[in-house]
Amino acid sequence: MQSHKLTLKQNSWMQALLMTLVVTSGLLLFAVFCFLIWFSLPVFFTETTSVFSLKWQPEQGHFGILAMVFGTLSLAFISTSVAFIIALGLNSFCLLSRRRWLVALLRSLLRFMAAIPTVVYGLAALFLLLPLLRNGLQLGSGYSLFAAVCMLILLILPVICVMLDNITTPLWQQYALGAQALGFSPEQTYMQVILPHCRVNIGGAALLGFNRAIGDTMLPLMLAGNATQLPSGVFDAIRSLTAHIALVIATDQGGEAYNSLFASGILLLMCSACICLLSRYLMGRHRLEQPE
Repeated sequence: MQSHKLTLKQNSWMQALLMTLVVTSGLLLFAVFCFLIWFSLPVFFTETTSVFSLKWQPEQGHFGILAMVFGTLSLAFISTSVAFIIALGLNSFCLLSRRRWLVALLRSLLRFMAAIPTVVYGLAALFLLLPLLRNGLQLGSGYSLFAAVCMLILLILPVICVMLDNITTPLWQQYALGAQALGFSPEQTYMQVILPHCRVNIGGAALLGFNRAIGDTMLPLMLAGNATQLPSGVFDAIRSLTAHIALVIATDQGGEAYNSLFASGILLLMCSACICLLSRYLMGRHRLEQPE
């Protein structure tokens, strides 16, 4: 009886602690939003120009960041789409291949890639990829959306692959033998049993990769060219919001150009919040669909 009361007291204490942490986190997030909104008000409500325009010409009083928003979204969507397709192919290979030594080597390589710092990918691209684009393929200076996408794919690919592997490997061990007894081939088992069973988790892996791509600073800063324009092709230079924040904060202090950093921060924070809410919504639907 005494131990039961002690357990109830511990549970109530843990619930109170968790509630305090949740409320504190919510207040801190709300404070960050208020901080960003306050400092971006001069840009949002200026009479001469608008932050929601395509022109970024600070010397002429134009502080539009829409071209950077488009560059950020195009960079994240392209890199995540390609990386996700490659990750599905690698995941199916790891499950279906009979060469277990090769599968173990591939998984070790992917985990090693996930531990490589972003700046290492950027430096490798500066000395290997950009000279190939510039001198070998004659594609301008090489600083482009394409170069940034290539390295972002390498950056987010291990994250998606590891998540898919952690999701599908237990399911394969659980359902593969039964599917084989029903006459399914390994490919049919993967496509018609494994993937439909974990579609919500697969969507979560794609969202995590997209969030990682949209929030990266170093690779767009080093490789994308930092041109404030709408690209007409993948070999044109762009500027992402994260790179814009890094560039302006290093060269400007005060003024409307500096305040545009906070407008960029609001958009990035809202994008991350939307991705988190979508992930929670998908997980909620997944729990409701599960049988009791």
